[in-house]
Formats: sequence, C-alpha cells, structure tokens
Amino acid sequence: MNLALLGNLFGGLGLFLIGMRLMTTGLKQAAGRSLRKILGEWTKSPGRGLFSGFMITALVQSSSAVTVAVIGFVNAGLITLSQSIGVIYGSNIGTTVTGWIVAAVGFSVNLKAFALPVIALGALLRLSGPTRRRAFFGDAFSGFGLFLMGISTLQMAFKGIESSIDLTAFANMGTLSIPVFIGVGLMLTLLMQSSSAAMALVLTATVSGLLDLNQGAAAVIGTNIGTTSTAALSVIGATVSAKKVATGHIIFNIITAIVALILLPVLIKIILFGMDLFAFKNDPAVILALFHTVFNILGVLVLWPFTGKLVSFIEKRFASLEDQRGRPKYLDNNVISTPTLALDALSLEMERIGQLARRIVRKGLNSNFSYGALPADKEALDRLIEAGRSFCARLQSRPLTEQQGQQVATALRVLQYFRTAGALCASIEKKRLKPAIDMLGKDADMITVFKESCIGVVNVADNPCSEEFCKIDNMLHDMLSAYQDLKAKLLEAGGNGNIPVPEMVEQLELFSKIRRIVRQTAKGAVYRAAMRQDIGICCPTNTVKFAWNRHW
Repeated sequence: MNLALLGNLFGGLGLFLIGMRLMTTGLKQAAGRSLRKILGEWTKSPGRGLFSGFMITALVQSSSAVTVAVIGFVNAGLITLSQSIGVIYGSNIGTTVTGWIVAAVGFSVNLKAFALPVIALGALLRLSGPTRRRAFFGDAFSGFGLFLMGISTLQMAFKGIESSIDLTAFANMGTLSIPVFIGVGLMLTLLMQSSSAAMALVLTATVSGLLDLNQGAAAVIGTNIGTTSTAALSVIGATVSAKKVATGHIIFNIITAIVALILLPVLIKIILFGMDLFAFKNDPAVILALFHTVFNILGVLVLWPFTGKLVSFIEKRFASLEDQRGRPKYLDNNVISTPTLALDALSLEMERIGQLARRIVRKGLNSNFSYGALPADKEALDRLIEAGRSFCARLQSRPLTEQQGQQVATALRVLQYFRTAGALCASIEKKRLKPAIDMLGKDADMITVFKESCIGVVNVADNPCSEEFCKIDNMLHDMLSAYQDLKAKLLEAGGNGNIPVPEMVEQLELFSKIRRIVRQTAKGAVYRAAMRQDIGICCPTNTVKFAWNRHW
C-alpha cells in the first residue's frame, strides 16, 4: 500500500465527514422552528413519535440532531419520556437511510460528474443570500456534493488496496470472525463519531470485495452499537432529562444489536432468498442496507410492547437526581448545535432563574432581608446565572442569525438584571439594614405603602403571559412615586433633626437598594417576556411592547 492510496483513503473519509457535517448543519439551520414545530405536533403518542423520528432523521441525515431536539422537548416538559422513546425508535430506523443513499447512488452513477454541479448550486445559494434561509440550504447542497465525492474517492481507494490486504484469515475463523468485525464497526464509529460515515466505509469495503457479506453485516451491527458512544459522551455533565433520553437510546441500540447478532445468518439468507425470488441483482451494498433496516425494525418490534416498563426503569434509575439545588435543569450542551432549541432551553432556564430571584426578593421584603435561607438561595442563584452565561458564550460560537444573536444578547441582559437583584439583597442582609419605622412616627405608613408596591410589582412579574403583566410599567411608576415620597420625608426628618443624620443616610441607602432590586427584577421579567414573544412562546401581543420604548 503506497502513500497515494493512503491519501485517497483518508482524503475520501475526510470529504465524507465534512460533507455529512455541512449537510446536517445546513438542514438543521434551515429547518429552524419547523423542526421544533414538527416534533412538537407529531410526538403526542409513541406511534406518531416513531413516524416523526424516522422522517426527520431521514431528511436531516443525523439521528443526533433528532435526539438533541427530543432532549429539548423533554426538558421543556412538552413531551414525556415515553413519547421521546418513540422518537428514538423512529430515529434509529431513519438513520438507515444513509446506507440506502450510498447503495442507490454511490455505486450506480458517475459521482464526480453529479457532485460538482451540486456543490456549485450550494455555493450559489450561500453567496446569494448569506443571511437568509437559502444560505443554509446552500450549505446542505454543498455538503451533499462533498458527501458524494468522498464516496467516489473511497471507492478508488478500496479498489487500490484490495489486493494488498488479505482478510481470508478472519474468514477462516468461521463464526469467531463475527465478533472481530463487530469490533471493527464499533471502532470505526467511535473514531469518526458518525455511524453514517462508518456505514459508508463498511458498504464501500464490502462492494470492493475487501469484506464478504457476513463480515460486512457484522461490521454494520458494530456501527449500530457505536452510535451509543455519542449518546454516552454527550450526557457527561448534562441535565437529568438528557441522561434519561440517552439511556433509552443506549438500551434500544444494545438490544437491537443482540437481536441482529442472533439472527444474522437467518436474516442474510432471507434477504438473499427474497432478492432471488424477485430477480433482483445481489448487490452487496443493497443487501447490507436492507439488513441494517430490517434488524432496526425488528428491534422496534421486540421493544415496543415493553416501552412502558423501559420508561419506568429509566425514571427510577434517575429519580434521585431530579432536584439538585443550583443545577441547571434545561441547559444542555447537546442542544447547542441547534440554536432554535438552545434558545428555547435558555428561555426556560431563565424563567427558573427569575423565579428564584423573585423568591429571594419577595421573602426578603417580607422579612426585612433576614430570612435564614437567603445565603443559600443567593449561592444557588449565582451558580445558575454563571451556567446561563457559559451557555450563552458557547451558543455565540455557533452560526446564528441576526435575530438569534439579539436573543442571546437579551438573555445576557436578563441574567445581569437578576444577578444585580440578588447581589443587592445579599448586601442588605450583610449590613443588617432595617426600616426605622419608629423614627418616622405618624408617617411610618409610607414605608408600608412603598413595600406593598414593591411586592405588587414582584408578584405581577411572576406571570408574563397574564393581562396584569401589561400593567407592570404603571406599577413601577407607582412604586417609584412611593419611593420619592418616602425619600423626601426622610430628608425632611433628617433636616429637622427628627432623625439623626447617620440613621437617615442608612435608611436612604436601604430604600434606594430596595428600589433598585425591584426595578432590576421587573426589567429581567420584561426583557425575558420580550424574548419569549420573539421566539414564538406565548405572550399577549401587547404585553411587552413598552419594553423597547421606555427607559426605566
């Protein structure tokens, strides 16, 4: 084997991987909200979930993209774990379409003659509208062209190395060779982190005569097992919901591989018999693609009656991890690659952060910021905000539309508002500042009016989809008026000598901080409501209009 052949082998593999990545990323970006809408509407039952999982995976050519979308929906509570398992079933069947593409196109046409015009079309779409959806379709077309060129290059490489690699020793091992080639398929998928790329490599090697049918089929089973590595690696440090979905994916693939291994010789014989019966040509690529599809369908048929028990097992396995203080519930690295879903997850996590921030403020106002759990609540809030900022930073490194970039900026603004509110609460608690009700005498009710107006704003901020939320601007105005009245009274009392100047300064500091706390909390709620409306989550049309017109 010379360097030129090695160059063709690894170069073809590189073209294939880059093409798959471009095609998958382009289609995911082009789908945008449509992916969320389709999965949201077509996962109401396991059966519909199976169908939608198959269709979207077949179109997007990435089971990982569909799994990520499913994780986002489970995180959001839009679908149950049981429904997500149905999507996983369908996704595993859908990923077999790659084998059919390679079998149908890869060995029957002049790939380079077809690939170059496809790449040219993709480049034209990308250059003609770099900020529009057609640019993402352009990436998908270019990726598909590179995908085809990679297959063509691999064909040439395998034809060149067929004579220099002798695998007859493995073939002479009989059934013992099967585990060896399962390991080959597994290692290929582990190394390339793409079952589609590994599948194409196995099909090309089999068609080139490097592997026989049984060896190729065993390697196909190995690629199916190898897909679990992506799921296993992706949930390190992920949310509990992500771990549940990934566990379901791993269990399905392992059981499916066991079924395929047990029935391997029977399935191959049935497929060969069927092709002879219908007078089809015994093309090794078609046989392996059919084998891949059949055993995945068999896996679904075997597991389908036990889906309820599988869900119960997974739920019990992760029950102890459900509620961990200060740990993000929705933020997951797996959804970063799909900005639409990532922004949904970010919005949900910000609502959780906002609830904790408002809880701190509300309990602080009711207890003069001296309740015992305040330091622990503040620590949890800081951890969640830091996680949100890190998530935003990772999201910004992805190709975002202008609108998505603005949404990330809004999210960072909201996180800063909640952080400031929490820091001010902790500052009041640390300095032990208390309202001097006795010093104001008959005017002490001004403190009560001010605090009640503050609590009213915080309470309304809890529900951005309510009609009352539209009044938050007026409520803030009333709160600020109450603050100004109280401030004027304190200055008057200090000037008249009714309150010692140091105590007056201390009271002004206290109420000024409370005013800022409430304003920061309200701003966070308003800008998050604007973000929800922008990404298509419910909010009355007129709820957040003023957010962009007023300067509080």
